[in-house]
Amino acid sequence: MKLLSFTKQTLVLWAVTLGSSIAILDGSIVNLALPAIEKDLQVGFSTLQWITDAYLLSLSALILLGGSLGDIFGRKKVYLVGVVGFASMSLLCAIAPNAELLILARALQGVFGALMVPGALSIINTTFITTQRGRAIGQWTAWSGIAVVAAPFIAGALLDTGGWRWIFLINIPLAVICFYLGFIAIKETKDMRRRHIDAIGAVLVTLALGGITYGLIEGPIQQWSLTVLGVLALALVCGLLFVLRERKTHDPMVPFSLFASRDFLGANVMTFLMYGALGGFTFVLSIHLQTALHYTPFQAGLSLLPVSIFLLAFSGKVGALATKYGPRFFLTVGPIIAAVGIALFYFIHPDSSYITGILPGILLFSVGLTLLVAPLTTTVMLSVEDKASGTASGVNNALSRAAGLVVIALLGLFGADQVYPFAIVLCAVLALLGGIVSFVLIQKQPRPATVENARK
Repeated sequence: MKLLSFTKQTLVLWAVTLGSSIAILDGSIVNLALPAIEKDLQVGFSTLQWITDAYLLSLSALILLGGSLGDIFGRKKVYLVGVVGFASMSLLCAIAPNAELLILARALQGVFGALMVPGALSIINTTFITTQRGRAIGQWTAWSGIAVVAAPFIAGALLDTGGWRWIFLINIPLAVICFYLGFIAIKETKDMRRRHIDAIGAVLVTLALGGITYGLIEGPIQQWSLTVLGVLALALVCGLLFVLRERKTHDPMVPFSLFASRDFLGANVMTFLMYGALGGFTFVLSIHLQTALHYTPFQAGLSLLPVSIFLLAFSGKVGALATKYGPRFFLTVGPIIAAVGIALFYFIHPDSSYITGILPGILLFSVGLTLLVAPLTTTVMLSVEDKASGTASGVNNALSRAAGLVVIALLGLFGADQVYPFAIVLCAVLALLGGIVSFVLIQKQPRPATVENARK
């Protein structure tokens, strides 16, 4: 492969970083806007759940399919289609006159996000030679981290000055820049070996996740009617059929053989528990700070800033330590510390100050999350053969989105009045279980052969 010039490589890196950052951050930034959307559109808590979960549903269900489409039809083509579609749906979100259209647009945003997110790393892998790839991925990670840090400021400022519709409108100029950079710099590549699109698998997993989400959100509202129970039963059947399908098909979205690795199994169970806790906790806290403690959107975003700062400043150091000493300690202690941090929020009240009421829990949660994020990624990648690392990463990525989807759907289980205390208890327990699972399943040290492969 003829190498691109350094300038074009830089443009490629900017294009994929900007696009994947927009898609990833859109899920979290919207949480800050939920109280404003609730007031403007006159909707209830279950509608807010749908506004968040519609995006997570399509993103988590289709992210593996999106990666396959890029491999088959061309990574540049599929990525740029995702960028255009995401920008178009962002505009539709911004002008949505009611909650129903907003939810539909959010679901379609997730569809196009599923074309963008897996495409970023694939494009990096095919643009940079092996010796340059690690540095490129490091830069992609670092700039994505900076975007995470900046997001609360940007979202809070837009919400305070322009209103909630601006958090969607801001995506459009960013997407235009992303498309232009990608169009001129990314070289088209595709997988030359024969591949199949697992359309049946994609439909089954979408029906399964969609049915579970519908049942959990609408169940309390409809008093667990026969319709709700029927949808839940259908979702479980679709989930079972998906597993059977993936075990038998020649080119599966989810190769279940990967779960034969104890480390891979443990890392993914912990991912579901911990990222479920993360999704549910940040969702409910963003709302509670604004509705119960009367924070402005900017103040609410600012209060969560320590999480981003800790991740950006210390993830690299923690990752190096985990590589040297093994991941189990970090994947056990991190979730437990995060669980304690979440639990402290059970005791906040409208008169709580930020310094004594909010900051201690946020700091503990930040430390715990920082201890586990880099070791978790390393464990997933080292637990499988090199040729399966991309698929393993995709499975873990999809599972983390699905976890947030399911936990957010669960939050209204005992009624809107009990959402906050139930969410805090549930998320703290999930994080604690994540630490226990890691201690039981994750090996203290990576297998010597695997470590040697990683060094190569």
